[in-house]
Amino acid sequence: MLIDSMFDLAGKVALVNGGSRGIGEAIARTLSAYGAHVVIASRKADACEQVAHSIRESGGQASARPCHLGDLTQIEATFAEIEATHGGLDILVNNAAANPYQGPIVDTSPAVFAKTVDVNVRGFFYSSVCAARQMARRGGGSILNVASVNAFAPGDQQGIYSITKAAVISMTLAFARECAADNIRVNALVPGPTDTRFAAPLIHDPASMASLMPRLPLGRVGQPSDMVGAALYLVSDAASFTTGASLTVDGGFLLS
Repeated sequence: MLIDSMFDLAGKVALVNGGSRGIGEAIARTLSAYGAHVVIASRKADACEQVAHSIRESGGQASARPCHLGDLTQIEATFAEIEATHGGLDILVNNAAANPYQGPIVDTSPAVFAKTVDVNVRGFFYSSVCAARQMARRGGGSILNVASVNAFAPGDQQGIYSITKAAVISMTLAFARECAADNIRVNALVPGPTDTRFAAPLIHDPASMASLMPRLPLGRVGQPSDMVGAALYLVSDAASFTTGASLTVDGGFLLS
């Protein structure tokens, strides 16, 4: 198989939740550039449509679907619409995340705990369930979970967020094992510190950056564009024998 054809996503339908900005947007644009019809999902309809419109203007195929990953009803409705419109899903990128609290782990409130788990764990889980059912009927597919280096090295004052990202790694392994018989591959992308709006409290805080930079051997934080090569590999036929993997893209952060 030629290298170019390994990455060809023509005819594939991809859902990227958390796709209206940051890493999710960068992945969505890349999947479209390689031929997929990309459904952009996030909480805000106008933000989704803005990205989808931009992709279409560039010659790609994209549509928008507002979906709050903390709401199971919205998740089910999103997958029902995809099946009705496109016949089912081939690629799922679980990227949306919540991190509403930074502080001592022992002060984590029940409300904060619930919100973080609902999006980062329950939302990923039920999106994967819905996707896997559709993919099984279509003969296979690929699920990519966006985790974090916090899964392996819990962030200071980011206890519950780090715990949920560790759960994403375990979830990836569980789905990979059980869904392989249906030709569904499930992998995780593990970004390091990345310059997104989500990470702005860390990236744009001088004190935080002063402690962070010595832990980055490549000498800089990541950009959303740094994540797309790994994401494209994991969802494409180039990774046809790869499942249950966690691919770290962190500038060497976990080496320290």
